[in-house]
Amino acid sequence: MRIEAYNQVAQVYNNHRVQKAKTSQAQSMGRDQVQIVSHATDLNVAKQAVREAPDVREDKVAEMKAKLNSGHYSVDTGDFASMLLEKFNGAL
Repeated sequence: MRIEAYNQVAQVYNNHRVQKAKTSQAQSMGRDQVQIVSHATDLNVAKQAVREAPDVREDKVAEMKAKLNSGHYSVDTGDFASMLLEKFNGAL
């Protein structure tokens, strides 16, 4: 799962909030006006962020390989059991 890409997309949408249209003199005079929302631009920015996000976090993979190769990687069985139960209970 690519959580980093989701976070980048969420940041894009939080930065581009739609602002309310201001009442202008032209509107009060009965003129037609078109206001285009920048959804397409936001979508393109989000797609680009997802495209640029790496599928694999190389720094974390390298760190884990180093720990495994040196024999310093250990799993806390209590934490592992807790996570396993959380996943199991969440699937029900």
